[in-house]
Amino acid sequence: MMGISEYLSDDHERLDSLLSRAAEAEHYIDLDSYADFRKGLLRHIGIEEKIVLPGIARFQNGEQAGVAQQIRLDHGALVALLVPPPTHGIISTIRLILKSHNALEESEDGVYHFIDELAGEESYALLEKMESYPDVPVLPHKEMAGILDVTRRAVERAGYKAGF
Repeated sequence: MMGISEYLSDDHERLDSLLSRAAEAEHYIDLDSYADFRKGLLRHIGIEEKIVLPGIARFQNGEQAGVAQQIRLDHGALVALLVPPPTHGIISTIRLILKSHNALEESEDGVYHFIDELAGEESYALLEKMESYPDVPVLPHKEMAGILDVTRRAVERAGYKAGF
């Protein structure tokens, strides 16, 4: 049976592949691949927000992981980027955030290895919860006035420069 870090890292690879496929063409975005990416990323974020980060806090008697605040800011920025219709600029910004974000999670001292260590024998039960985590409802993209300003603020609040 695979561990928590392997399961979540494999999901990162799957999501990266979907995002790459969505943006392969220079003047076109494959909306089917992007929709699969969007659905998968929202589920992945849900797993981290509802299982991984609370699990770390529980195993540490309420103390959050040191990088929990940045991970949550990144999640907020990523979710905001999924609201407007995709553009290559939005996808570039998603990639920028994911590069740094995934390192916080996958590195040798990242939260994935940390929860693997802390969970011990309970890691199998946590992994089962992750594998059975439901899809998150995905709403249609919003094109209303000001949506890109709201998205840009979420990206900047997380410490990144918006490329759209």
